Amino acid sequence: MTTLSSRLAVYTGVFDPVHLGHLDIIQRSSRIVDRLIVGVGVNPDKSPFFSVEERVSLLKMVCKPHPNVEVMPFNGLAVRFVRQMGGGLMIRGLRTLSDMEYEFTMSLMNLNLDPQIETIFLMAKEEFSHVSSSLLRQIGSLDGDLGKFLPPEVNEALKRRVKERVNGGAK
Repeated sequence: MTTLSSRLAVYTGVFDPVHLGHLDIIQRSSRIVDRLIVGVGVNPDKSPFFSVEERVSLLKMVCKPHPNVEVMPFNGLAVRFVRQMGGGLMIRGLRTLSDMEYEFTMSLMNLNLDPQIETIFLMAKEEFSHVSSSLLRQIGSLDGDLGKFLPPEVNEALKRRVKERVNGGAK
């Protein structure tokens, strides 16, 4: 069996869009590991605002200040992606008690699927504990101000996407 690095962590998510809560987890994770890979996944149960390529591009933009962070797309199970990358750690962010229940169940399943990969949970900072991408998409669609929840580049991209959808030019 391949030896996995405990100094390489992978943080997976859909990131549609990436928000300051995600970025906080990325920043904090990047300080505790040598290398962090942000895996941008596809959730077949969701219809994303942004394509995988757009999400990867936005994440690369906002992760530039962190030289040990890489962004990559992936398909399939997150735990398989972590193994393919050679990571021994999976990073997960927790906002609420309901997140904890879901993530606890998921981490037990992942441990069952690959006992060599450990999950590390980072609690969301209080100012981000109520922020979710789906809520931000909804607020953005209704022309709400998202400046305090999104990096500026992502906020502009979301505004453009909403305008495209309103004007019938959705991708």
